[in-house]
This record gives sequence, structure tokens and C-alpha cells, in this order.
Amino acid sequence: MKILLLSVALAVTTLPLLAQTPPPAALPSPSPAKPPADYDLRWAVKIPMRDKVELNATFYLPKTSDGSPPKTPAIFTLTPYISDTYHARAAYFASGTCLHLSMFAAAAIPEASSNRSRRSRATVTMQSSGSRASHSATVKSPCGADRTQDLISGRLRKNCRRHLATIVPVAAAHPPLALAIAINNVGETYDVQWLTLTSGRAGQQNLSGDQKFWRSKFLDAYKKHIAFKTLDSFVGNPSANFQRILKHPTADSYYDAMVPTREQFQKITLPILTITGQYDGDELEALTFYRDHLANASPEARAKHFLIIGPWDHAGTRTPTDEMGGVKFGGAAIVDLNDLHRQWYDWTMKNGPKPEFLKNHVAYYLLAPGNTGANGEWKYADGLETLTANPRTFYLDSKNGDANGVFRSGLLSENNPSGSTDKFTYDPLDTKRGENVEGIDPKEKTFAIDQTYALSIGTDGLVYHTDPLPNETPLIGCPRLTLWVSIDTPDVDLSVDLYEIQPDGTSIALWNDIRRLRYRESLREGKLVKPGEIVRCDLNPGLFVARRLMKGSRLRLIVSSPNSILWQKNYCSGGVVAEETAKDARTCHVRVYHDAEHPSGIQLPLR
Repeated sequence: MKILLLSVALAVTTLPLLAQTPPPAALPSPSPAKPPADYDLRWAVKIPMRDKVELNATFYLPKTSDGSPPKTPAIFTLTPYISDTYHARAAYFASGTCLHLSMFAAAAIPEASSNRSRRSRATVTMQSSGSRASHSATVKSPCGADRTQDLISGRLRKNCRRHLATIVPVAAAHPPLALAIAINNVGETYDVQWLTLTSGRAGQQNLSGDQKFWRSKFLDAYKKHIAFKTLDSFVGNPSANFQRILKHPTADSYYDAMVPTREQFQKITLPILTITGQYDGDELEALTFYRDHLANASPEARAKHFLIIGPWDHAGTRTPTDEMGGVKFGGAAIVDLNDLHRQWYDWTMKNGPKPEFLKNHVAYYLLAPGNTGANGEWKYADGLETLTANPRTFYLDSKNGDANGVFRSGLLSENNPSGSTDKFTYDPLDTKRGENVEGIDPKEKTFAIDQTYALSIGTDGLVYHTDPLPNETPLIGCPRLTLWVSIDTPDVDLSVDLYEIQPDGTSIALWNDIRRLRYRESLREGKLVKPGEIVRCDLNPGLFVARRLMKGSRLRLIVSSPNSILWQKNYCSGGVVAEETAKDARTCHVRVYHDAEHPSGIQLPLR
């Protein structure tokens, strides 16, 4: 008898930073419309943890001819969402059909001979502690990540040997890069919305999905300059998780406990299939796990780690679509991930053939030129590092220090910079962009091609363009930006956005990052800036981009300070940002340098 364990992961939902206007809340992907009925059910099974918390589980079991408990491999999904959102997929898997699965943790049921389909698995969906029917007085993490060890170590299987067969992390969240309320230590208002979705004992999909309500509340909070730490109460849902995370504004041991140590990465030798997307808000986190494992694993373990980077957004990593936010991917982007999961499990758990789709260790989707989606295609590489080598550096420059707008922009040039300095002003009390640009219109269907934000840039930001590209040019890899700046306040936030501007004027969002200047050297410790001091800020999130740029296109880079209903506002006082209000506000004058000693520039992976 062989014992098999499959572990999968479920991500905290975060959003892309595109154009400072993320898409609507990423709710759980809809399940297949017509789940099969050929399975048995065990509902509301309580699973006790060692800290006395009970997790609520639903068992989907393959039927046996004599009604006895089945002996099959098992898949466990731990979710902060209500387990009912995974009903159809769990039913498909238990009934001998394929099941699309996503993230977190595990257990096993012994495998035995059966006359059922080789696809059959017992499936268990579990709700994390503090979520609906699971009971907990305290919760260390909204994801329940701290209890994964209990699940794997045998709480679910008294008579089974330990044997983890494979893991398939999909859009994996990596604290503190993006957990609950912050990205790079900069808070997001959206996550109060997400915490509302996952609080209570019943699903809150309709409330959480009411975009006009949430954006109007965030706009009201923005105009009233409330302290960020009061946002949960302001919207009407005081959250212990929100307040708990606020007590850890930097990367520290609280977050370290949620991710594998170097030694633990070294011990991960089983097959891994990592799945993410270029427009997935959790792409950075998924790639960070991938890079950390490869950096610490043996050559044998690295050879068993496969990576898929589709063009998709967060939900698309589970249910692919051919379009997102106005960007068209093309029909080749719609991969049957359910079947791919099934093939992967057969290969790693039943000695079946390797999935044909995995032609090499890295599969990535190269978006087609233009925006029709036609001729988008899958490409392959031995490793991610081979795709990110040898970028070209384009230096920021301007004529007479003027780069304050789309129609009076500076330059991105491979020539040495002229030595001038550009400047912009950030006034925390200025609410024009939130009121007039973002308002309460979420632009759900067009946010990735919308230019409203770019056109709003004036003295509050900087814009740079390349010359038109002489030929169609692939952009494949991870852009990186270095800024040399000085400010006249102790702190400020910086945001950067990269776009392709096609010959007909169409704008395609490509890449972005956000940084709090006090964390320019480390996310673990803040270091305030002395007035007039020139400091280096590297914006290098490690986000992967793959698109064929049109002949005649230009690349546009926008540098500004986030002044948005979607982000925690930095009032530039140098204090605890979550506690700041209008009384703490200080107008910040930002200078960006581009001279021989301070060559601000962006590394672009143009091929």
C-alpha cells in the first residue's frame, strides 16, 4: 500500500498596482456550472488543532461499490473563503473528473486498487480559523498559515504514514510582501474590503463585490484624512486582523514565522508546480517563493520545480480568460488548468506521463503586439534567470528640467544623462486626483488601458518617454528602476508605472512598483531622510513581463507619489504613518537627479 499526500495552497487576495487603479475585488473563481453527482459527502467535519482551534472541513469522497470508506490519494485545500466556493471542483475531483485547485495545505488517505477512474481523489475543503464555521478565539494570520504544520503532521490522518507527494502553489501570497494590509510596507485600503469578505460565518461576496460602495467609502475616508488605523471602523467592520497587522508595519519575526526558513527550503525536495500570471497581484510573492526555493534547493530538487507564468490576473490563475482590464491575451491564453492539474497529479502520484504542456522548466506567455490578442503564444526556458539577463539601461533625462506631464515629458535614453534635475510636489492635503480622477468609478473593464491617471500628471509627478521603437521588439524579463532623489521632509512614498504607448495612442499597462522612502535600504528597518540629502531608491520588485512591443511604440515611465483613495496616505511627517492625519501633513518637494554621479535609470529587458 502506498501513502500519498497532496498539498495545495490558497492565496490571500491582493491586486495589481496598475496605473494606481486596481481592478475590482478578486473574489474566488466561479466553479464549474454543473458538478457531477457521483460522490459521497461528509459535511461540517471539525478538525481539532493543537491550540484547541477547530477547523471546519467538507469531505468529498469517491463512491465505493460496497459503501466502505475509499482508499485513494487525497487533496486538501485550506481556504479563507467559504468552502462552498470550491464545491463544484471538489465534486469533479471526487467523481473521477478533473478539479482545478489552489493553494494551502494538506493530508493523505492511503491509495489502494480501485475500478474507478485514475483521476479520482478524495477531496477535503477546509475553512481557516476565524472564518465562518471554523472556531478560534485568536488568529495569528488571516490565512491560518500557522496551522499548516498541524495539518501535515497528522491531525487529519491518525493511521497514515507521512508522505507529501507534491505541492502546487497558485498565486501564492508571501508575507510581508503582500499580506492583509500592505505591499512593501505601504498600506492598501482594498484589504479592509477583503477582510470583510472573509469575516463572519457566511460568505460576503455581494457586500465585498459592491464596488461603488467601497470606492465611495474609501473616497470619503480620503477626503476626511482619517488615520489609516481607523479605516476598518470607518467602513463599519472593526477587524482584529487589520489591527493586528498594523502592529507589524515592517518585515519582522511575525512574518518570518509564516514562510519557510532557509533550512526548510533545503528540505523541500518533492515536485512543485508554481502558477502565477503577469497581471496577478500575487505574482511577486509567487516568484519570491520560487526564487527562494531554487536558491536553497539541491540541483535534484530544482530539476523538479516547474513554473508557469500566464498572462492572467489573480482569478485567471485558476480560471483563465482571454482578456483582462481591456488587455486582450488571445485564445492560446485559455489553458485547461483543471486538466493540467490532473495530469500533474497523475505524473507525480501515479507514475503517469509528464504533462505535455510542461515542455521545459519555465513556461511563459508572450503577449502579441498590438491589442487584438492574435498570435499570443507560450514560450519555454530552462530557468527564469536566463530570461532576465542582459537588460538595456535607459537613463532619465529632460530638457531644462521639465518633465511634468505627458505632453511636456522627459526622455528615456541610452545616452548619458545631461545633468539636469527634475522636480515634483506632493501635497498630502490635495484631494483633486482622488475626487476627480478616481472618484467612485472603478473602470473595471478598462483599467489596464485607461490613461486618465497619466493625463492627470502635472507638477505632482514626472513623465518620461523613449523614442519610437524602430522595429517590433520583445520585452521579456524584469524591469528595474534606480532613482536618485532628495526631499525636504523626513519621508515620502514613491510610485512608478511603465506603459507601452502604441502608434495609435493605445496605452498598455506593463509594470509598476511602490516604495516608502524610509524603507529604501530595508523593509525591516526605517531610516528617515535628512532634508536635501541625495539618496538612492531601487524599485526592483522582480515582476516578470513578456510582450512583443509594436514597431513605432514608445515606453512611458511615470514617477510620482501615491495620492489615491486606494493607498494609505503618507503625510510626510516621519511619524507612524498609520496614525497620521491632516494635522501632521507636510508638503514634500521631490527632486530626481540624472547626472554622471547620480544616473537615475531603468533597466529594460528589451530583446
